[in-house]
Amino acid sequence: MQITRLEGLLAALALALLAGCAAPCGAPGRLCAPAEPNTSTLAKLPVQPPPSAFARPGAAQEEAPAPPAPVAGPLRIALLVPLQSPTLALPATAVRDGFLAAWQHDRAGVEVDVVGTGDDVAQVLGAYRLAAASHDLVAGPLARPAVNALAASGTLARPTIALNHPDPGVALPPNMLVIGLSTEDEARQVADWAAREHPAGRALVLAGDQAWQQRMAQGFERRWSELGRNSHLAELPATDGNVDRDAIDLVRTQMEIDPPELIFAALDAGQLRQVRAVLGTAVACYAASPANPGRDTSEPMAELNGVRLLDLPWEVEPAHQAVMVYPRWLESGHTLDMDRLYALGIDAYRVAQAIARAPNAPVELDGVTGKLAASLSGNPAFRRVEAAVVVRDGKFEAAGP
Repeated sequence: MQITRLEGLLAALALALLAGCAAPCGAPGRLCAPAEPNTSTLAKLPVQPPPSAFARPGAAQEEAPAPPAPVAGPLRIALLVPLQSPTLALPATAVRDGFLAAWQHDRAGVEVDVVGTGDDVAQVLGAYRLAAASHDLVAGPLARPAVNALAASGTLARPTIALNHPDPGVALPPNMLVIGLSTEDEARQVADWAAREHPAGRALVLAGDQAWQQRMAQGFERRWSELGRNSHLAELPATDGNVDRDAIDLVRTQMEIDPPELIFAALDAGQLRQVRAVLGTAVACYAASPANPGRDTSEPMAELNGVRLLDLPWEVEPAHQAVMVYPRWLESGHTLDMDRLYALGIDAYRVAQAIARAPNAPVELDGVTGKLAASLSGNPAFRRVEAAVVVRDGKFEAAGP
């Protein structure tokens, strides 16, 4: 484990890197990203260069001291991310860079330590105990297996902001708040949006055969059913990003016989282009962040005109007040998925700072990942409402509340 002190640190503790491997983004332990992460080199933030790392041999064998009571002075926040992981180093770097960008913007009275770990869950738990012993709040872990283990460990001595969702059924301890991104949650929000605009509509749900597409489709269908609506699922298998044309033609035939009032597409941008080129644009179409082609895309956009899209303000509202404050990544090769994790890092710092200052007070932020409401008082609760836009001639237009 590597600990980097970012404000006034003369010495720090580190754990030895242990063997292990976390599941990649496309596996059950995946992060929020629906596509494989890009492994291109990250651009450097236009902020102060990172200071030197400090490590003390043998820290992994030491017992963590009992957490001290909060004292007057700067807030101490630790960011626990798997920077030494072969598979998760890039997502961890994206979160770290966003976290530090937000800290650079609003650092008065706050000290931040970046605690880098590998994949081994036992190592992450040890790193957490050391961080909790000397900080007011810990942000992390990022990998889902580590979040599961920490939630079940009974060692949460400080307020903790998990950066990923645990597996379904994992109970959260009172001190843990989960703020990770979730395509399933996006799908539920899209269902609410579509229901407001189509009070009695029947939905056609289109999904590919990838795991994230199936989960997103299920999230929409469950919420649609809760709202008392009917839906029909049509699966569209794809090979190398190319949707099976026979499957699209079958959907077109079904739509001619029994037209739906709206479509929800659990597809990426390229697949949605192919589908709409055949099905046309007459039926209202809703989608979530995977269907976002990006602001700087060179691909044709005509097939996406009129698509109602839910995504982070960071990606679709460049004039948003909070979005304009923070630096963008300058590396042209990074993916939208990694860019969203950078945005998550920004809001993670803002939420962490607010909770560290007043652990029992509710938090409301107009963030770069959405409108956020969080509370650690009583039962931990977190809500993110993302931005709703309509694609018009390659641009994003606000679609109202």
